[in-house]
Amino acid sequence: MKKSIFLFLSLLGGITVSAQQQADLIISPVKVIDIKTGKITPHQAIVVRHDTILAVTTPARARQYHAAQTLDGGHQYAMPGLWDNHMHFGGGDTLADENKNFLPLYLAHGITTIRDCAADISAQVLKWRDEVNKGTLQGPTIFTSGPKLEGYKSVWIGDIEIGTTAELNHALDSLQRMHVDFVKITDNTIKPELYLEAVKAARQRGMIISGHVPYALTLQQVTDAGLSSVEHLSYVWKAGVKDEAALSRSIANGEIKGRDINRYILTHFDTAAALKAYRHMAAKGTAVTPTLSLGQILAYFDQDNHAQDPYLAYIGKGLQKTYEMRVKRVMKDDSAAIAYRKALYEKESAILPLLQKAGVMIMAGTDAGYLNSFDYPGIGLHRELALMVHFGLTPLQALQASVIHSPEFLHQQGYGAVAAGKKADILLLSANPLEDIHNTEKINAVVTKGQLLDRTALDQLLNQVKAANAH
Repeated sequence: MKKSIFLFLSLLGGITVSAQQQADLIISPVKVIDIKTGKITPHQAIVVRHDTILAVTTPARARQYHAAQTLDGGHQYAMPGLWDNHMHFGGGDTLADENKNFLPLYLAHGITTIRDCAADISAQVLKWRDEVNKGTLQGPTIFTSGPKLEGYKSVWIGDIEIGTTAELNHALDSLQRMHVDFVKITDNTIKPELYLEAVKAARQRGMIISGHVPYALTLQQVTDAGLSSVEHLSYVWKAGVKDEAALSRSIANGEIKGRDINRYILTHFDTAAALKAYRHMAAKGTAVTPTLSLGQILAYFDQDNHAQDPYLAYIGKGLQKTYEMRVKRVMKDDSAAIAYRKALYEKESAILPLLQKAGVMIMAGTDAGYLNSFDYPGIGLHRELALMVHFGLTPLQALQASVIHSPEFLHQQGYGAVAAGKKADILLLSANPLEDIHNTEKINAVVTKGQLLDRTALDQLLNQVKAANAH
């Protein structure tokens, strides 16, 4: 009889084990932050299979899953992995390896997705993008524009220069053959009328378009044409004058040039006019990526020239040389020019709450990478989020700008929440970022495409980059 009971219990145990669903990773217990609402749900377990979240449930219910790997969540805060929605690879093929080192830097700082806003090493970036997607290269998910569109003889290396409708169509054909994720158009030498034509043509092809905005055009003109996002705050700050159309005509006619443009905006900026322009921008669905970081670095360069930044150990020597152009420019400023650039930066950045109030989609991006002095891949996004809060957003709104608005902009449905069916890109923090945005830096673990990187693994990534740059 005892033998029969033992056999029955053994069979029952076997049935229980076989009924368990297979998973790859379980993290429990954690406090899950809903970045859309700000709600925090304590005592949760996150179940991951492959690159997808299988379930977010109670630790007790998580026992129905059998995972090869488990992590004690220690009641820490779990949120989606961060996005840097504006960065740059570049500096030429000789700096490709130094650029590739950005990938571990991003992961080490909890950034699981990046948007490359035009590179002069597009072939390598597209290759890295595809390798990351296939799982043969460790790094954040990459969305890239490939080479940007510009006019003839622009200052940008590696762009596609166009001056006619035929050249525009050929350029868009080539970008589509590259399978770029969006189009980037800048304003250095492109004709304003061709800029508008490019936006409309790309939109007709179903492409997403990011851009700088020629000052000879108004914000309304480019949003009506279908521009998906304005990159950098200065271009939407201009729309805050009482008659932007008149200002644009004066710029087009050469009546106002250079620094006089910003002096005009400083004098004529009107909050009511700005809100009207931004509400139209929101109605047209045009987003903005403020990129506050670089402006802050350059505006206050007299107070901190960043030459002793410990983070330089993670940036290759060749990339550091690309910083010199901007450094030399700001070093020429006298005391009056320094005071002016600070005032300008503060005034521009102060429009952030107006954009939020108007309902414009705001995205978090740093402008980090090559060329942009001391604007660092990885840690730079945490600085950007802190600046967004400094200039008037709540911590929740800043986080939404990174992890919700960025994937929405790119029409990516699998991101933005720690929830069943979403991508297994997860950030585990020891402190609540909704209470203090600086807590995004208190990273204990990152899950990227279902792969767990604990604190030891993250530190190893940092050490690998530092060692590579020491040679």
